[in-house]
Amino acid sequence: MADNYLEKKYDEVFGSGASSRRTIANRPSLESLMRRNRSYRGYDKQYVVHRRQLETIVRVNTLLASGMNAQRLRFRLVTKGEDADKVLRLVKMGAALKELHLPLPGTEPESFIIVCATAAESPVLDIDLGISAQSMLLKAVELGLGGLIIRNFDAAALREALSLPLDPLLVIAIGKPSETVQLVTVGQNDSLSYYRKDGIHFVPKLSIDELTI
Repeated sequence: MADNYLEKKYDEVFGSGASSRRTIANRPSLESLMRRNRSYRGYDKQYVVHRRQLETIVRVNTLLASGMNAQRLRFRLVTKGEDADKVLRLVKMGAALKELHLPLPGTEPESFIIVCATAAESPVLDIDLGISAQSMLLKAVELGLGGLIIRNFDAAALREALSLPLDPLLVIAIGKPSETVQLVTVGQNDSLSYYRKDGIHFVPKLSIDELTI
């Protein structure tokens, strides 16, 4: 069958460009991706994230802005196996809910992206780091996955455990989320701490009126 056969037939019936308009209409909006891009601490262990999926996520970095275009970030891809077990032992998740000891047994992440840099951490590099992490997680959501940005880990031990040539600055867990996260609009004087109730993870967010000065 010729390439794009179905799209060509669709255009013949509904008019030139119809298939392109249909494809665009079916794409998730940026806002919908951002709403689904939550910090997930529980994952479906029956779903295995493959290296090619992590490569697709990391590939967004070839398109991103970078301070002075230095492109100093580097990435180690870790899929299910011994290395993933090492990473899991060295990271901490859900610091605001210590009593739950997250992740719950049987929901641990098994794939990770370790973000390193070829230069010492700096304000400019931190901006690059934020842009990269958010962009990669949005790509993960687009692929039907989810993730968690982790800064609470033993950097020296992680570098040694994975024989990394550079210091790790960030760990991003990637997997198929198994938990429900819901946003809650709050006021300036309300608590901004996330919490759990009836199995749902609630995340307070300020409204646009509160954010505008």
